[in-house]
Amino acid sequence: MSERVTSSAPITHRKHFLSDKVAHFTESVIREMTRQAMLHGAVNLAQGFPDFPAPAEIKQAAQQAIAADVNQYAITWGAKNLRNAIARQMRAAHGLEIDPEKEITVCCGSTEAMISTLLACCNAGDEVVIFEPFYENYGPDSVLSGAKPKFVKLRPPKDQNGEWTFDEKELRHAFDKHTKAIIVNTPNNPTGKVFTLAELELIRDLCVEFDVLAITDEIYEHIVYDGTKHISMASLDGMRERTVTINGMSKTYSVTGWRVGWTVAPEKITTAIRKVHDFLTVGAPAPLQEAGAAALSLPAEYYAKLAEGYRVRRDHLVPALAAAGFKCFLPRGAYYVMTDISAFGYQDDVSFARYLVQEIGVATVPGSSFYRHPSDGAQQVRFGFCKKPETLDEAVRRLGKLRIK
Repeated sequence: MSERVTSSAPITHRKHFLSDKVAHFTESVIREMTRQAMLHGAVNLAQGFPDFPAPAEIKQAAQQAIAADVNQYAITWGAKNLRNAIARQMRAAHGLEIDPEKEITVCCGSTEAMISTLLACCNAGDEVVIFEPFYENYGPDSVLSGAKPKFVKLRPPKDQNGEWTFDEKELRHAFDKHTKAIIVNTPNNPTGKVFTLAELELIRDLCVEFDVLAITDEIYEHIVYDGTKHISMASLDGMRERTVTINGMSKTYSVTGWRVGWTVAPEKITTAIRKVHDFLTVGAPAPLQEAGAAALSLPAEYYAKLAEGYRVRRDHLVPALAAAGFKCFLPRGAYYVMTDISAFGYQDDVSFARYLVQEIGVATVPGSSFYRHPSDGAQQVRFGFCKKPETLDEAVRRLGKLRIK
């Protein structure tokens, strides 16, 4: 029987056990605000998940798949039924012919799809162009992949009905020989901006000129308003072979907890993404992938009703926020509204958001979490309106207690 060897020798140094990468970002502020909402009994208009039921036919499809013992691993890069459904939708919506066997990877949500793509495509020293304000995952994802994020500002409109814009010269300046990719999120979280054809063509021209990959997050593609049209970057001339399209079930079908997303990319890039995805998560939940195939087969009326339902919610919340003292930037897509909080006299967004959740009983997201430099978002907060009418009514009632300083 061996004895455990111990040493009384003094430790002269300690290893640095942490990766240097984690020093460059924090935990998700959005998810933290949900925890704060639960702690203080606040109405959660922070994290972007619906509080109403998912479509019954999708839930039934998941239940039937589980009952039929579709409970083991699916093919690593995605169940065939779902990949075929994704290919059909890409053809119907965007006129793109996609090979479901070679050009689609099903992931654990669009979040994993993004990090798998960046890990598969980026090397140390590469640069990734990101518009800001940005969905908070993009910066950390770039850092984790070894790349350096470079930010281009989206500037808020001068009035409520204006558009968020970027400077063409600033965008061009961000591209150079080190640029590997640009992330384009349209419809955009957190601003609600829907990139126009002219803007996408400008981005396309830069990608072609500098030989850059476009990674497009199109998770809100079906949630657009006021006659606005979503245009998929891969459908533009010259972009089919240099675009990774990321999408998923979460927002369109109100199943954010199912974690089923996907990438659509040329074969060579898809092969690399599949390698990373395989060793990162193995595969997305098998029965929920079968439900995804059913979801993508819903008729066009479903999507029209989805967008109209969110337009009604937007047009209910935005005037109420304006009446409470917020300057609102009307979104053209997605289900968030960015607001200016200058009228309330707070020096920063974090203290204001803390006051809202603890004293007013409404959770929001501090604007600084969407910027490289927190000071750029210090007078902004984001509200989500993917909630039941009665939830929004209660939030409006509580916000009525706010007073402009």
